[in-house]
Amino acid sequence: MDVPGFRAAGVAAGIKKPGVLDLALMVADRPATTAGVFTRNRVKAAPVLLCQRRLRQGMAQAILVNSGNANCCTGPQGQLDAEELTREVARLLQISPGLVLPASTGVIGQPLPVAKIKAALPELVGRLRPDGLTEAARAILTTDTRPKTAFLQEELGGRKITLAGMAKGAGMIHPQMATLLGFVFTDAAISGPVLKQLLKQAVDRSFNRITVDGDTSTNDTVLIMASGQAGNPLMADWSAAASFGGLLARLLEDLARQILADGEGVTRVFRVVVEGAATAREARLAAVTVATSPLVKTAMAGADVNWGRIMAALGRSGASFDPERVAISFGPHLVVEEGRGRGEAAEAAAREVILTGPFTITIRLGAGAFSDYWETCDLTENYVRINASYRS
Repeated sequence: MDVPGFRAAGVAAGIKKPGVLDLALMVADRPATTAGVFTRNRVKAAPVLLCQRRLRQGMAQAILVNSGNANCCTGPQGQLDAEELTREVARLLQISPGLVLPASTGVIGQPLPVAKIKAALPELVGRLRPDGLTEAARAILTTDTRPKTAFLQEELGGRKITLAGMAKGAGMIHPQMATLLGFVFTDAAISGPVLKQLLKQAVDRSFNRITVDGDTSTNDTVLIMASGQAGNPLMADWSAAASFGGLLARLLEDLARQILADGEGVTRVFRVVVEGAATAREARLAAVTVATSPLVKTAMAGADVNWGRIMAALGRSGASFDPERVAISFGPHLVVEEGRGRGEAAEAAAREVILTGPFTITIRLGAGAFSDYWETCDLTENYVRINASYRS
């Protein structure tokens, strides 16, 4: 997970349970080209707002992340707290405060424990090391059961390019984007505008294609820092950066799949593919409606091939189609043809697909030439238990 030009660390600051890592810091050796994508929720946490302001310069050198507290709906004091902590990080690192970006995740509406965090910062800075990204990845978790990391290396422009990423997220997962934090570090030399556009495209292909529960967060933050230490020719236009964009998308897709698989209470992961829609918009509407339907998701939890729930979801999605032209398959097994079920044998074969691992539900509307897909999961009793006691 080492990326030339970066160091990282994680410590237990006492925000969560004693001894649990809950504070992370990632630092570039020098100011790095940086881009970000953030929640579209109207309610935005203090660190998101501060991050957005500071990123207008397109450069950063440090990212401070706390888990266990969202620093959201905390009024003007929340902004002051985020600024104070980033100033302290800057002082310890001897860099400009404007180069420090904050991110938070956890319970909404509680004051940030500034004193605890400030007390932990000297240790955190002292622990910074090139192989610290894995430790930092553990410190950003909330209800996650395991850290999510990804690593890629490939030769571009005659130079070896390295990308490493980490993410957290298990509940409130739904575009735009999800309750997730994601941080990517690369040694590639790339211009700020190109990096920003490639990040947006990669997020749309990854984090904006997954849903656990249809809820969106106030704190979503995905940042990428590029140190330029690979020594490759500067990627300053789209054609030069196309291969890098593909690598970035692969990395984020890997992290997105890890988030989905570790979703709260998740036992089954599946893809919903819609084909033959009248428009691109209607393909998206149909796919996301099926993927987020509580009735479809609970049926999958029970390995019940209840295709009637899929038909009902399609019917309320806003997509235009003739119900008597719809076909539905689970994996290779066709269970609905011309809007009617194909019988018990077809459903029994489809049930085996559900039981044996990740699977795809393919829906053919027969209304046009457009398609879309969504990555989703089942909805289980354990999801309710986790969220019923989230603050206790």
